[in-house]
Amino acid sequence: MLPVLLLLLVCSNANAQPPIKAFVVKNGHIYITLSKNIVAEELDAFVAQYSLQELDLKTFFKTNRPDSLLKLGWDINLNNGEMLVLSKNMLAADKLMDPVEKILLAQKRFNNGYGYVNKEPLYGYNKFTKKYPFAVKDSLVSFFLRDNKTARRVMLAGTFNNWNPEALAMQQVDSGWIAIVKLGAGKHYYKFIVDEKWTVDKDNQLIENDGEGNDNSVYYKTNHVFSLAANSAAKHVSVAGSFNDWRDDQIRMNRTATGWAIDVYLADGTHTYRFITDGRWFADPANPDQFPNEFNETNSVVMIGKPHLFYLKGYSTAQKVMLMGSFNQWRNYELPMTKTDSGWVFPYTLGHGNYEYTFEVDGMKVNDPATGKEMANQTLIIAPNQIFRLKGFADAKKICLAGTFNNWSPNGFVMQKEGDEWIIQQHLTPGKHQYKFVIDGKWVVDPANKLREPNEFGEENSVIWVDE
Repeated sequence: MLPVLLLLLVCSNANAQPPIKAFVVKNGHIYITLSKNIVAEELDAFVAQYSLQELDLKTFFKTNRPDSLLKLGWDINLNNGEMLVLSKNMLAADKLMDPVEKILLAQKRFNNGYGYVNKEPLYGYNKFTKKYPFAVKDSLVSFFLRDNKTARRVMLAGTFNNWNPEALAMQQVDSGWIAIVKLGAGKHYYKFIVDEKWTVDKDNQLIENDGEGNDNSVYYKTNHVFSLAANSAAKHVSVAGSFNDWRDDQIRMNRTATGWAIDVYLADGTHTYRFITDGRWFADPANPDQFPNEFNETNSVVMIGKPHLFYLKGYSTAQKVMLMGSFNQWRNYELPMTKTDSGWVFPYTLGHGNYEYTFEVDGMKVNDPATGKEMANQTLIIAPNQIFRLKGFADAKKICLAGTFNNWSPNGFVMQKEGDEWIIQQHLTPGKHQYKFVIDGKWVVDPANKLREPNEFGEENSVIWVDE
């Protein structure tokens, strides 16, 4: 429901006079929508009306620092120069007593893009019991099935061989069955086939349903090790970061001969993190790469993949230039650019996706040299794999694409006119996505796409499915 409601809220911006201020409770979520140009008196009245003092929205509007909001459990669905949209889940599944309600909630989340088919994993780690994690040498992974000594034939099938039940025979060894598979870093699904019977790996705690009634075992081919030396007296050590929404007790590290460690998979991109030892948070003492945070402390940084070089030409007399964008929640204090002979640069690693960004020069946003007005946010598409086309509308002044894949940003992703078409590229993950075109401020479905879904407000969104 979140994308649909967010769409409604953003759509309303085109038809109503600013400033917008809305507090909505819908389907187990609170939604707050605020124009950035709201005057102080109106903001005070809104906060008092709904008892929102703990959000400290005035400070957020001044600093654009989201950490305190995130720690209070709020999701930032939209945060640009015009609008702020927050949401918070009021309906935790673990508080529901009725099992039917739990199933309905789980199904609702799946249908709205939180499920298996519409997500690229940002991180992951393995959870085996009764046996060691699969041995890895270079890119070769040794899948192991314990026992089953009386089985006549055991096969291995998974996403790595298109679930072909005849493609990969396992070899019997003294304690079970083994097969070696070449895998790249990431998330992989698999099952054993023991004498024609498909079965999950009972020693692997990671099992996911594919949405069609089938449970599959999950294996992460890891690509990074978090390690912390010493701290031998600690009872519990964990790591938390931007990749897991800073959940402090989710990724527990294992005790080693020299300290603590855990192997993880991290998707391409820039990740910030901290260690937590018996409740005490601190940056990685062995990692010199660190970004400042809102508490005048630092978060450690790990980058996976090839960096993109952001560049701002000119501004030779500026004292400080900052880079900020949707990739870092628009924090204007985190990414200081380096001065060069021709401008300012900052290398930053991003995963596949669609991003907006801008620069701040000595505390001010950059002006367009031609008009003197504040420049709109720029966009960056990493690994585009989909082209959207819209025919006609020759008289339109500006057409944008907004959808679940770019957080329904109404103005950032501007389509280019080529002949009688408007065109834009995007990166879409496998699965279902919803979208609309914004034609001179008016939201419309794709007239060339008959696949649409009604929403609860009596409108429709266009729908596109992307294959693996």
